[in-house]
Amino acid sequence: MLGISRSGYYCEPTLPNEKEIFLTKKIDEIYTEFPYYGSPKITAQLKRDGILVNHKAVERLMRVMAISAICPTKFTSRGNKQRLKYPYLLGGLRIDRVDQVWGTDITYIRAHGFWFYLTAIIDWYSRYVISWKLSRALTPDFCADSLKNALSKGRIPEIHNSDQGSQFTSETYTSVLKEYSQIKISMDGRGRCFDNIFTERLWRNVKYEEVYLKDYQSFEEAEKELGKYFNKYNNRRLHESLGQSPPAEIYFNDQQKNRLILPEILQINHAEIYLKNTDSVSE
Repeated sequence: MLGISRSGYYCEPTLPNEKEIFLTKKIDEIYTEFPYYGSPKITAQLKRDGILVNHKAVERLMRVMAISAICPTKFTSRGNKQRLKYPYLLGGLRIDRVDQVWGTDITYIRAHGFWFYLTAIIDWYSRYVISWKLSRALTPDFCADSLKNALSKGRIPEIHNSDQGSQFTSETYTSVLKEYSQIKISMDGRGRCFDNIFTERLWRNVKYEEVYLKDYQSFEEAEKELGKYFNKYNNRRLHESLGQSPPAEIYFNDQQKNRLILPEILQINHAEIYLKNTDSVSE
């Protein structure tokens, strides 16, 4: 009614106590290094690090943080069963041009005594972050706002890929995509743990190169610093898989003169892609 999105209205979600603040930071660090760890292994790693914690507490905090293991499980990608799901369209597809596939996902961003949620739209070919948005609450509207912002820049993807999370299967989100008849909607299938691996790799870079180096004191500070990071990531950060070029240089090069490694990489089994890149943060 007032034209204010829910993601900007919610109060900052303060954690109950210092122990949980500490645990969320440790869980975040372990998960970023080993994103295929579920709550049992994260609990085991915490105990090996001298932190005694019940696995149910770890499970609860992981739900709050909106994270789960990137591996095939019986209950992978829980979504709303009443909402329409779309087929996965990227199997065997050769990604060889910009705006062929846009991917999106959500990750947890820790701060000093509270947490936020970050979503982004990334062009798979160039790794260019087209749009991003930070939210205090895990609601569909902030993801839809990021998508609208990406589409407002005048370029439209052939395929939009996401997981089956409730934010992306919601009418709030899918209705934006349906306004563009040329966009094909693709969603990762259950058990397809590596379908969105390039967005997951972006989160890994964001955490190690920005978030873990800072201690955000407020939502506004986190938003400001992440804005600086994405500007640097798009325009200055070199990627080995892009021929040591920054994403913007590839994304806005309409002539596509440089043939990248990416088309060949995407012909490899998704598991091989992941294992090849877990030993280093950057590409």
